[in-house]
Amino acid sequence: MTEHRINLSYLAFLMHRLSGLALVCFLPFHFLVLGLGLEGEAALDDMLVFTQQPLVKFGEWVLVVLFSLHLLLGLRVLVIEWAPWPQQGGLRSGWVVIAGLIALALGWLFLDGVMS
Repeated sequence: MTEHRINLSYLAFLMHRLSGLALVCFLPFHFLVLGLGLEGEAALDDMLVFTQQPLVKFGEWVLVVLFSLHLLLGLRVLVIEWAPWPQQGGLRSGWVVIAGLIALALGWLFLDGVMS
């Protein structure tokens, strides 16, 4: 990896793009589950029972964290494009760290609500 890519801004760029790709991969499964609701109550109930497995709960947590990261880092891109922005460090680096912490906090809140 070249030296100019070893910084928080590049990491934010990479996390935003990869989280977006992961969310795009999730969408077909989401639409499949929504379609089960149209097939009838029994099919949807079977899927809801399946979602109680620990591995599925972990996957849902990952999705919440990825969605939060994608949203917050997307807002960062909008701020970079539309607002005055210092050239190096400061708010730029802080935004990346804060976005990661907020995403993890939202994931924890999701798990707290799901597990209780």
